[in-house]
Amino acid sequence: MPKAVFRIPTPALLAAGSAAICATPVAWGVPGLQALYLLPAAFAWWVVRNRTTVDDERIVARGTFGKRVVPWSDVKAIKVVPKGWLSAVLRDDALVRLPAVRAAHLPTLSLVSGGRVADPSAAAEAGDPAGAASGPDRDDTPPPVRSEE
Repeated sequence: MPKAVFRIPTPALLAAGSAAICATPVAWGVPGLQALYLLPAAFAWWVVRNRTTVDDERIVARGTFGKRVVPWSDVKAIKVVPKGWLSAVLRDDALVRLPAVRAAHLPTLSLVSGGRVADPSAAAEAGDPAGAASGPDRDDTPPPVRSEE
């Protein structure tokens, strides 16, 4: 049974460590400011916790404080956001955010889901008319003029 785990890249934890190191002079300058260490710790928790696990039976979307298990039979579609995380649209039109899954992951998602999610790269390679150009460019812009010196 193929399975894919989408997560935030682990090197993001370096940012949490760097923030903790940079906060040290300020945190120990005044009593009580040690609470500043909670911010990098919270970010590290967010990086480690957020992930989406997909197999041929279900999607498990694990967020910062909870998780949601959705069987493929409840998924109506996948909502693609160009610069954000994808969401699963359920039969009742509710959205389930899929942490760390982006539009570039659609081919992997299609492979692991057993074809329940369409692979846009396969449609473009197969010569699908919807993915191909619809004919010659009808742009009336004249070609650039070269200057003669």
